[in-house]
Amino acid sequence: MKDHFGIRESLDRLGIKQENAGSSTGKKWLESGESFLSSFSPADGSLIATVQYSNSDTYEAIISQAQIAFEQWRLVPAPQRGEIVREIGNALREVKADLGKLVSFEMGKSYQEGLGEVQEMIDICDFAVGLSRQLYGLTMHSERPGHRMYEQWHPLGIVGIISAFNFPVAVWSWNAALAWVCGDVCVWKPSEKAPISGIACQLIVGKIFEKHGMPEGISSLIIGDYKVGQMLSHDHRVPLVSATGSTRMGKLVGQAVGGRLGRSLLELGGNNAIIITENADLDIAIRGALFGAVGTAGQRCTSTRRLIIQETVYEEVKSRLKSAYSKLVIGNPLDEKNHVGPVIDVDAVDMYLAAIEKVKTEGGKAVVEGGVLTGDGFESGSYVKPAIYEAENHFEIVQHETFAPILYLIKYETFAEAIAIQNGVPQGLSSAIMTTNMRESEAFLSAAGSDCGIANVNIGTSGAEIGGAFGGEKETGGGRESGSDAWKAYMRRQTNTINYSTTLPLAQGIKFDI
Repeated sequence: MKDHFGIRESLDRLGIKQENAGSSTGKKWLESGESFLSSFSPADGSLIATVQYSNSDTYEAIISQAQIAFEQWRLVPAPQRGEIVREIGNALREVKADLGKLVSFEMGKSYQEGLGEVQEMIDICDFAVGLSRQLYGLTMHSERPGHRMYEQWHPLGIVGIISAFNFPVAVWSWNAALAWVCGDVCVWKPSEKAPISGIACQLIVGKIFEKHGMPEGISSLIIGDYKVGQMLSHDHRVPLVSATGSTRMGKLVGQAVGGRLGRSLLELGGNNAIIITENADLDIAIRGALFGAVGTAGQRCTSTRRLIIQETVYEEVKSRLKSAYSKLVIGNPLDEKNHVGPVIDVDAVDMYLAAIEKVKTEGGKAVVEGGVLTGDGFESGSYVKPAIYEAENHFEIVQHETFAPILYLIKYETFAEAIAIQNGVPQGLSSAIMTTNMRESEAFLSAAGSDCGIANVNIGTSGAEIGGAFGGEKETGGGRESGSDAWKAYMRRQTNTINYSTTLPLAQGIKFDI
């Protein structure tokens, strides 16, 4: 592996070896005897490290240890659990540069975005620390004299976490930090396209739990393919499975977990749009659309896929976008002068090319033509040109999420038409409007406006903060992670009624005298 920008030194400081075990209950790493999964960087195609596949035996060992750990962890007072998560956040601060570099090199996002992803982990730890003292229940007045009612929240147990390659560490932390302060234990299956980032995180948190004398199994890691996801989804010992990925994958997880009456928290596909009205500040609009469309090489679930532009400003927006795209610098994501890195692998390139052919077949016209980059610096075969095509919302390819830097321009006449186009896709994750008109912005945010879980005004569709609940509707799955009251997904509610009188009256005035 070439030592791009000190990546080898960062791996050494993170404790990554050339060959790594694939399952861990914290301090203990389990050998499975299975074949090794190799992680190659899309930046240059070089081998980063290998990790051993887990099997059914290691899976069983992980789940059994997690069950034992839960029995102890749930009894630790929540503020003490929060203190441990606080120390995890501080540990992440110490390795932010190295972990951000690994995320960038393994996944392909720019180094600045890699640093931003680790910052999200730090932020959710800070949020979780405060939350550990705010797991509030309610008190209610009883209709019966001498009675008191209240509700409280208890931990669920084992939380299975299935994460995607595009955010190889942040989305795990959204789930894990909250689950831990709620008293749950976590079993994490990272994406097989970015397993080394998962190894690094497990090494970091394992040391903190060990320092506090906590049992093995509060944070567990298991490397594998879809079969591990199937085991988690069908396992009645795992009351909650949080899965991030495609809608196809989410439907399989939801059906399996629902079939055993478990809970699933699904964060699935997005087909996000920005409406640009005639009242928009176009400087802000272009900037928001540009990062939304090309950030992470279009591989965010919140990436901007569609620009819905009012016809009076359509040509100007198109012209300014074309100019902005011509200034993008594509290359090694660890080089901070580059704006755009590679897509994750050659399969993603094939999907990108197929989408371009499809939109052309359906009648789309190129504004900025796409293509694969070759030559010096692009040897991995994973670099593509961010592309723009004029299209119609009803095109089949526009109705689907393509995980690549392809942006579709759609013209509209009336505001009602813009809202209908925005909502006229199966997905419902993130949305935005660019306008200086208060009536337009408020209508967009109303019940008759955007049908997405996230609706922004004068910012783009990507770049959510951890303070708000993150998630979407329709085929995005309906799950909520991160801030607000998302913590309730990781706990079970219990209603309590206490009779402190000397009689036993029944509710609803029922008489049952003998």
